[in-house]
Amino acid sequence: MTTLSELNSCDTASFIERLRGIYEHSPWIPERAAAARPFASITALKQALQTVVSNATLDEQLGLIRAHPELAGKAAISGQLTAESTHEQAKSGLHLCSAEEFTTLHQLNADYNARFGFPFILAVKGPDGQGLTRRAIIATFSRRLKNQRADEIAECLRQIKRIAELRINDLLSVSLAFGPQIMQWSEQIGAISDADNSGDKDFDLTCAYLTPAHRQTAAQLLAWMQQAGMEAHIDAVGNVVGVYRAADASAPTLMTGSHYDTVRNGGKYDGRLGILLPIAVVQHLHQRGERLPYHLEVVGFAEEEGVRFRSTFLGSNAITGRFDPALLDQTDTDGVTMRDAILAAGHDVHAIAAIARDPAKLLAFVEVHIEQGPVLLEHDLPLGVVTAIAGSSRYLVELTGLASHAGTTPMNMRKDAAAAAAEIVLLVEQRCTQALALVGTVGQLQVPGGSVNVVPGTCRLSLDIRAADDAVRLAAVNDIKQGIARICAERQIEFTLESIVDVAAVPCAPRLMRQLGAAVERAGLPRFDLLSGAGHDAMAMAAITDVAMLFTRCGNGGISHNPLETMTADDAELAAQVLLDFLRNYQ
Repeated sequence: MTTLSELNSCDTASFIERLRGIYEHSPWIPERAAAARPFASITALKQALQTVVSNATLDEQLGLIRAHPELAGKAAISGQLTAESTHEQAKSGLHLCSAEEFTTLHQLNADYNARFGFPFILAVKGPDGQGLTRRAIIATFSRRLKNQRADEIAECLRQIKRIAELRINDLLSVSLAFGPQIMQWSEQIGAISDADNSGDKDFDLTCAYLTPAHRQTAAQLLAWMQQAGMEAHIDAVGNVVGVYRAADASAPTLMTGSHYDTVRNGGKYDGRLGILLPIAVVQHLHQRGERLPYHLEVVGFAEEEGVRFRSTFLGSNAITGRFDPALLDQTDTDGVTMRDAILAAGHDVHAIAAIARDPAKLLAFVEVHIEQGPVLLEHDLPLGVVTAIAGSSRYLVELTGLASHAGTTPMNMRKDAAAAAAEIVLLVEQRCTQALALVGTVGQLQVPGGSVNVVPGTCRLSLDIRAADDAVRLAAVNDIKQGIARICAERQIEFTLESIVDVAAVPCAPRLMRQLGAAVERAGLPRFDLLSGAGHDAMAMAAITDVAMLFTRCGNGGISHNPLETMTADDAELAAQVLLDFLRNYQ
């Protein structure tokens, strides 16, 4: 068995030889990385090799990509693959392709090479190292064929680095203490959904507040917390709360956690990573008989996405004592009130006020979360320390014009609500390109009762304006409101604006950022700071205590709120190790 110590101490030629199979037919990569020895950790070794690839010339990078074989291609059939590639392709059963699957892959390989000029690269062992299904491989192949060439070069290099990471794990007999468990748990609760997934289609993960799927998920989280050694319960609003007690009953509390509800047809890791990861850490502490000098409270917040009742941060607002009782009368699309949903789940609405925590007893709130964006991915970094969470202004806009015959109404006499909406969409896009870290989105656009031969009389759309700087955000909101008024006046359209979210930007506490950053560096990674453009429960928790966030890399281009949302067991492992280090060294 090769060890890190041996790699650090051997001569350069031996170092290159021992790592020869890590990057396919490319010994120049370990040759250049050898100068960075000694490596303080296996993570540092992986980072050094990845840096060589990132700093290589484009011709060298393309040569590395072309050194890899096609999936289920001629080299695989003739037995000419390297031992590493043979093992990886067999892990996903590519040597067992049906005639139809082989034909499909052969055609995809041909189309891909014709489009890009190099072979399709995919870490077929997958996010958890257990192997992707042939169906998943073919679906990924088809999706990536639509990429632009520069984007696909970058993605191939990322996949090569992931392949190398897994090969290094095998070479050095790396055993992950946390990552596989976190990924397995994510799969288990990711299989619980409100959607009807009985048909032959891709799985739809939807878990809205207090639906049967939501309650089943809560019950599973509760069981895992208890098995990990925590005192745990589900509170009156549906939060799943676990406490790992300190030896001193009077000790203060450090809180962590995230939300377990999802958007419609969402991903497996958004929010849930921040619950499952600390449960795994507590399980590790409990198995060692190790106690922290403070109570560690892990909270699975019941609702953050606002899917069912448009009640964003419901779970964390209850914890902070800012639950709005008026929300109890909100109804879902079936006319069920929140009050009735809470009662049907067996909870007492009168006990919600008692959920609120005493700020004087809290040390901090630290949330682990997937980035939900591409920044870490593009920097080849698994972890980042969040500096601030962007503020958000959200509105629902209703436009009322005049429905009229599409064939007989002259263009200059129309009061077209959809045309006004289109102009508003472009206004938002144009205004929100004028400042850094400012974004604007129209995510919903409807023409109720629309018909192909009728000028739209009504249109509804949403607005979502976010920025790290509240002054920048509010200036954009004001300009967009004025623009909507102007557009509607010119088109003789009436409009209403309903504010549904107005949340200020939240800076993370420098003292917590410093401690998280130090833990990241002790793990063998460079500290990297970044902004969160997405909202998180930490925003609500900032009302009663200092907050911080640790981001983990999000694969597939950084996509989130989507079934393609992904991360790896290795990144989950690093995040757990960093959180554990942070907890042990908290000051």
